[in-house]
Amino acid sequence: MMLINLEADKGTFLENLQIVRGPYLQVGTESSIIIRWATDAPVQGKVWYATNPHSLDSMEEETTMTCDHTIKLTGLTPDTKYYYAIGTSRGVQAGQTEDDFFVTAPSQNLMPEQVRPLRILVLGDAGRGNDIAASVRDGYLKFTGTRHTDLWLMLGDNAYDTGTYEEYQRGIFEMYPQLLRRSVLWTALGNHDAGSADSLLQTGPYYELFTMPTCGEAGGVPSGTAAYYSFDYGNIHFICLDSFGCTRTPEGAMLTWLAQDIGASQKDWKIAFWHHPPYTKGSHDSDTEIELIEMRERALPILEAAGVDIVLGGHSHSYERSYLIDGHYGTSDTFTQEMKKDGGSGREDESTSYQKPLHASHSGAVYIVAGTSALADEVVPHPAMYTSLSIPGSLVLDVHGKRLDVKFIDCQGKIQDHFTINRTIALA
Repeated sequence: MMLINLEADKGTFLENLQIVRGPYLQVGTESSIIIRWATDAPVQGKVWYATNPHSLDSMEEETTMTCDHTIKLTGLTPDTKYYYAIGTSRGVQAGQTEDDFFVTAPSQNLMPEQVRPLRILVLGDAGRGNDIAASVRDGYLKFTGTRHTDLWLMLGDNAYDTGTYEEYQRGIFEMYPQLLRRSVLWTALGNHDAGSADSLLQTGPYYELFTMPTCGEAGGVPSGTAAYYSFDYGNIHFICLDSFGCTRTPEGAMLTWLAQDIGASQKDWKIAFWHHPPYTKGSHDSDTEIELIEMRERALPILEAAGVDIVLGGHSHSYERSYLIDGHYGTSDTFTQEMKKDGGSGREDESTSYQKPLHASHSGAVYIVAGTSALADEVVPHPAMYTSLSIPGSLVLDVHGKRLDVKFIDCQGKIQDHFTINRTIALA
C-alpha cells in the first residue's frame, strides 16, 4: 500500500498555484467589503480576517471551484481596520501581514462633524501601463506618505487601447498593487474600456473585472445596472455615470435614475464622476463632440438643481479646473461672467475659499478634467476654467466635515493647484 504525504502534497499545491490578479477591494461600506483575486487554476477561495493581524480568526470560503474569486465579508464594524489573507482551504497564499488591510467606511449614523478626515484619490485616463502612469502613482504615494487612502476613483479609459484583459492587467493590476489591496476602487467606463465591453448587456472585461453596487447596497437609489451607480462614504454621496455606453436622452433610464438618486441624497457633499467632461479645450473639445455636449446639456441641469459640488471627468489629457459656476449648458462662446457664482481662485492663501450653502439648488459647482494620469497633451483655456495645465498628475480630495479641499499633485508629489469649498448656513 502506497502512503501519500498530505503535508508535502499541500505544500506542492500551494507552491504551484499562482495568484495572477489581485487581491483588490470592491464595494466597501460601513459593514461589508468585497475581496477579489484570480488564480491560474480553479480552487475554492478563502479569506481570513480580523482586527488583529496576528490572529485572523474569522473566515469566509467560496462554495464552488473557480479561477476568478469574489468573497464578500459582512457584519463588519464601521470605521475599523481589518487585516486579511487570501488562499484556499489548503492554506494562505497572500496576506497575513500588517501591510494587508482595509478600513471600513465611517458609520452613516454620525453627525458630519463626527466623521474623521477622509482622503480620496482620483486618476483619469490612467490605463496605459507606462512610465508616466508609474511616476504619477509614485508622486501620489510620496505626497500621501503614511496617510491612508480611504477610496479611489478611476475616471475611465482605465485600459488602453481597447479594454482587453491583458490591458487591464498591465494598466491597473500590475501598476497599482498597493492601492488595490488596501483601498476600495470605484471605476467609470471610458470609450477605450468600451472597446471590449457592452454597457447594455454588461458584458466584457470591464464588467467582469469590477463589481458595482447595482442594488443600492452601498447607499443611494438602486440603479439596476453596473454601468452607472451611486454610493455613500461618510458624509459624501458619489454618483458614477456612463457617458459613452448608455443612452443620454433626458427620458432615458440613466438620467431618470440620476434625478431620483441625487434628489434623494441628504449627504453634505455630492460628487459626480464620468469620463467625458462637459467643459474642455484639451485633446478633446466640448464644443464639438457629442458625448460631451449631451452630458453638459442634459446631465448638468439635473445635477446643479440638486446642489452638486464637484464634477470629475477625464477623456482630455489635461488638467482643467473651473471657477465655481452654474447654468452654462451651451458652447464655450456662450459662457458669461454671470455664470460664475465665484470668480476667484477658491484658495484661502490668496483670497477666500468658495462658499456653498448646504443642499442649495444652483449654488455652483467646480468642474475638473483630470485626464493626465498617464499622458499630458496641450490645452487651451476654456472660459469656464480658472486654470489649465499640461502636466501629468493625480487629484486628491480631502473632506472633513463641512470643508472640502482639492489638490492636483504632480509626479514629484508637489501641489500644482488647490482650492477649498466651505459649507455655509443654508439659504432661507
